[in-house]
Amino acid sequence: MRGQAPAQASLTVLSREGRRTVPLTISGDQDLVFLDDLASLFQLSVREDSLGALTVGYKGKTILMTPDQPIASIAGRLISLPAAPSRAGRRWLVPVEFVGRALALVYDARLDLRRASRLLVVGDLRVPRVTVRVENGDPTRVVIDASPRTGSTIAQENRAIAVRFEADALDLVVPGIQPGPELQAIRLQEPAALLLEPGPRFGAFRASTQPLETATRLTIDLQSAPGPAPTGPPAATAAAPPPAAAAPAPDRPLPAALPAAGQGTLVLDPGHGGDDDGVRGAAGTREKDLALAVARRVKAAVEARLGIRVVLTRDDDRAVPLETRAAIANNNKADLFLSLHANASFRRTAAGASFFYASFEPEVEAAGAMRRSERVPTLGGGFREIELVSWDTAQLRYVARSADLARMLADEFRDRIPLSPHPVERAPIEVLRSANMPAVMVEMGYLSNDDQERLLADAGFQNTLVQAIYDAILRFRGAPPAGAQ
Repeated sequence: MRGQAPAQASLTVLSREGRRTVPLTISGDQDLVFLDDLASLFQLSVREDSLGALTVGYKGKTILMTPDQPIASIAGRLISLPAAPSRAGRRWLVPVEFVGRALALVYDARLDLRRASRLLVVGDLRVPRVTVRVENGDPTRVVIDASPRTGSTIAQENRAIAVRFEADALDLVVPGIQPGPELQAIRLQEPAALLLEPGPRFGAFRASTQPLETATRLTIDLQSAPGPAPTGPPAATAAAPPPAAAAPAPDRPLPAALPAAGQGTLVLDPGHGGDDDGVRGAAGTREKDLALAVARRVKAAVEARLGIRVVLTRDDDRAVPLETRAAIANNNKADLFLSLHANASFRRTAAGASFFYASFEPEVEAAGAMRRSERVPTLGGGFREIELVSWDTAQLRYVARSADLARMLADEFRDRIPLSPHPVERAPIEVLRSANMPAVMVEMGYLSNDDQERLLADAGFQNTLVQAIYDAILRFRGAPPAGAQ
């Protein structure tokens, strides 16, 4: 515009070497960049001939431009530009689209120009486009879309809720947020995390992940704490157990407070490992890898949000004997044991998650009902009674509680994760029979089903699965045994 200096802005350039900015000049609706700045950044040569034509060179390849035409020529191929090169004193300006339309064709690394964000990604960096929407209400809902589909984990860190993406950086769009009682602010934590800063009335949160056609949607509901505004840590990290009368039935919503937070041990058993791949899907997804990936996500969620200790029977790709898996749980005095697996069937249409708890032969159950004890001498003299537990039938006393847990898992999966027609079953599963605590095997789905294999391999779907497992653990820890008064 005549008589007015062009406005200034900057282009952010992300590469493996880090982040830098390049100044832009805004003229009308055009973002323009100085050609010598690009030359310095990308090691280009720039030559102007006597007629004013420009030759931009890179490793023997050239781009030709003239100041009177919005066109670039590469080996005879014409590339349209939104504006022709123009002079600013002794320097040349070109539209920023020159980078994505022309330079990207000769450069030896990927150049991804995102005009709307004024962002340039150099190389094979994972930089998803992340948009945030806040819906005020009760609860306050935060909807986060990441495109393309991107895995993420969510955990509570002190009072903040951290959403960490499996990415090198974020192309982030966050609207202006009016601070409220449940949510004060949302900010970026480099390189690829969002921090949700709760307000004074925040009590707990619930998260779910939904895979969309080209994106992953993470929905976080921020719930208010009951009663006066808390002055200490939020209920999601440290809260006293509710009175027994307030314990929810299995089909009721989750309580805002977490029963017995910071107490107990959960043992997660990622099935198979080492030379034993388990089931393998048609696209190559291996059961052992899937089980370990989900176990790690569950561990992160439970430790961060419940504060209890989580032990994995394996944290890498190695073989662990079945008897050792239960022994790890017993030796760690675990309160809960979950063995994670994927299923397979000759029927390629078979689909859905299922949950197994241990069964025993009728004569074993009858014998187990007659508990045996033995008198042993004590250090100070005298004797005391100790109860004898047979190693291979240790699960007998926990069958009812294991059934409760299996039903709660099925309840939490329902409407989030596909379920098999009969999701809760009993079976003589060896890894469960020796567990001296409530124990369930989780079959997350069928890798023999092509559609389900794609879902199970998707990081966003895994997050939804993890959230369902977490919610079931939360309910199980707060619910009395079935039939208890």
